[in-house]
Amino acid sequence: MLDSYIRPLIDPPLNAVARVLVRQGMTGNKITLFGFLLGLCVFALLSLQYYTMAIIFIILSRLMDGLDGPVARQTGSSDLGGYLDIVSDFIFYSGTVFFFAVGKPDIALAAAFLIFSFMGTGSAFLAYAIFTAKRGINHEKQGKKSFFYLGGIAEGTESIATLVLICLLPDSFTLIAYVFGTLCWITTAGRVLQAIRTLKADTV
Repeated sequence: MLDSYIRPLIDPPLNAVARVLVRQGMTGNKITLFGFLLGLCVFALLSLQYYTMAIIFIILSRLMDGLDGPVARQTGSSDLGGYLDIVSDFIFYSGTVFFFAVGKPDIALAAAFLIFSFMGTGSAFLAYAIFTAKRGINHEKQGKKSFFYLGGIAEGTESIATLVLICLLPDSFTLIAYVFGTLCWITTAGRVLQAIRTLKADTV
């Protein structure tokens, strides 16, 4: 929901930093890998309940996720880079919730529900991306990407904010997980309905 408003604000500084990184010989894939390694640090910190440090690494990891695209576009984007970016994102978001539960096993059911909800939003946009690519549909409202996906209430900005919030309020994890998980399912339903409208012309 907020991505289309945030992108115009963050894209110019990200592009500026990307130009500096490109001059230093960085590539999009290297930044994706570095962001993934930062994500692994988040997992370790959450399992040990070091929530303040986890917030710092969450922000750094997502900053790398924001930078890999601009760098790739300046050095030559590739399907491999887009693939690695998507895989690392799926592992990061689900892993962050899982390792929070490792540190606080009493919230395991709520964590399982949130990961379950992520699967709904993730599969809805990823499946849609396959068929929109096949039909040549694309737009850049949420920023130019290696894939096109439908918007909704629960997008990247809201997901990051939720991860930070559960670190700030770990004792409220269960409430936050059920609320955001429900928003994810509303987003999934909206994406499926939009996909039906867009792709209906191909059905018999």
